[in-house]
Amino acid sequence: MNLFAEFLQVVREAVTTVAAARGVALPDLSRVTAEPPRDPTHGDISTNAAMVLNKPFGMPPKALAESLAALLRMHENVAAVDIAGPGFINIKLTAAQWPRVLQAVLAEGERYGHSTLGSGKKANVEYVSANPTGPLHVGHVRGAVFGDALAELLAACGYQVTREYYINDAGAQVDVLARSAYLRYREALGETIGEIPAGLYPGDYLKPVGRALAAEHGTALKDKPEAEWLPIVREQAIDMMMELIRNDLAALNIRQEVFASEKSLHESGQVKDTIAELRTRDLVYQGTLPPPKGEVPEDWEDREQTLFRTTGFGDDIDRPLMKSDGSYTYFASDVAYSRNKIQRGFDELIYILGADHGGYVKRLEALGAALAGNREVAVIVRLCQLVKLYRAGEPVRMSKRAGEFVTLRDVVDEVGPDVVRFMMLFRKNEAPLDFDFAKVTEQSKDNPVFYVQYAHARTCSVMRNAAEEGFSPAEIPRFDLLTDEAELGLVRRMAEFPRLVEAAAQAHEPHRIAFYLFDLAGDFHALWNKGKDSPQLRFILKEDVKLTQTRLAFLTAIRYVLANGLRILGVRPAEEM
Repeated sequence: MNLFAEFLQVVREAVTTVAAARGVALPDLSRVTAEPPRDPTHGDISTNAAMVLNKPFGMPPKALAESLAALLRMHENVAAVDIAGPGFINIKLTAAQWPRVLQAVLAEGERYGHSTLGSGKKANVEYVSANPTGPLHVGHVRGAVFGDALAELLAACGYQVTREYYINDAGAQVDVLARSAYLRYREALGETIGEIPAGLYPGDYLKPVGRALAAEHGTALKDKPEAEWLPIVREQAIDMMMELIRNDLAALNIRQEVFASEKSLHESGQVKDTIAELRTRDLVYQGTLPPPKGEVPEDWEDREQTLFRTTGFGDDIDRPLMKSDGSYTYFASDVAYSRNKIQRGFDELIYILGADHGGYVKRLEALGAALAGNREVAVIVRLCQLVKLYRAGEPVRMSKRAGEFVTLRDVVDEVGPDVVRFMMLFRKNEAPLDFDFAKVTEQSKDNPVFYVQYAHARTCSVMRNAAEEGFSPAEIPRFDLLTDEAELGLVRRMAEFPRLVEAAAQAHEPHRIAFYLFDLAGDFHALWNKGKDSPQLRFILKEDVKLTQTRLAFLTAIRYVLANGLRILGVRPAEEM
């Protein structure tokens, strides 16, 4: 049940009636909304219909609002309608609507808040996609959590979601990895390798790779030329690094279904075929590019090369696909990979990238537009800003194991996946985030994850206590017995959840779920505290069986909504704390 969707339809019917009465063609209603008013004292539902439709109706907003309000007041579920400001319409619902909400929560249970918004659509969410050159560091955590929560949010709205990781296993960085691992191989054979040379990876995480190579090949690789040992070492190092990365992601309860390989795009001929296809569409030409402003990228050449006409699809400049020597650029792989996704039938291509990849947004959008052909494929890019680690206000030092950075595993092992996931989502992805180990583990209202999980744990505690006293939720609760404003406020908050989930999915903003849960937990803790001063508001009243059973059913509904929201974020609904 989505109460706001129901009343949006009521508003649209009123608009249709007014249009017919005035002989006006029915305008586009896509901008008409029905949402909670910012100030709860203004009513239960607010609509902007008169504000966005006044021009097609040829009426001042307030006059159109009066016409719509007159019809809305006649609806059986509407108690009152007021007009605010220049034409906003505020609707107060009848008391009978709130029991309906609670009954819907209990009936839908773990499905409450889910919708069919994306039914029939396929979404590919690509996130993390770190180079396979070492363990994931704290800079990857936010994108990993954001991408995983967004995938779950879309799935809750009916999308067919594929969680994907793109392995950059064909570039120069994996050759550097192989040379770094070869040093560790020699070390495993007993050599003293000394200080790791500049330009190679110094972390201890490559020691197991060296030992594995020594165990499998003995000294056989030692006397081979680099051209012979490099591909062997590279393959072993990539496989072990990807296993390390998968295990690190699993510690955050992240498991992606598809691990796509850049190398396989080349070996299968997809890069070559993609460029050939673009040639047939006159989207490729031979030309030169002006030098880029600022830092010059590695693949820029002041020579004629093969260029993709991406400016025709909204990009800043045309992009090189092949260098003057005939070798492919990194971008050529990106083009083939985008084509591969589109050929797999995805309707939405979603990329979660770090803040330093802002320059990729236009080129990825251009690829989607150029490669989709007659299909409508949406390309959505979300950037995640940096995370700064602190301990009681002091910056956290680097990890010894990694050599240069704090690893994802360091953070998860210290505070647990639930804390990491919730806190990474308790701020909009575009805003920088400070993560203080001391603050995220304290048990107080100032710690959002504790505050929300504690609310769920409290509901479980009451249910256990009620069972010990011989009480259970009523099969047919008397929700009309819930009359206190704190109780009704909680019901109104729960009524918002289905609309909130859909809005978060449409905006690709899972942080909205975290914010909502914090507000819902606040409402619940406020009711709990009110019960300390007003015993008649407590959940278990031994002298009033019907009210106790009803409040236990009410509590069950609260627990469902808290748990459903936490599951979208990938956070465990705690039963004890």
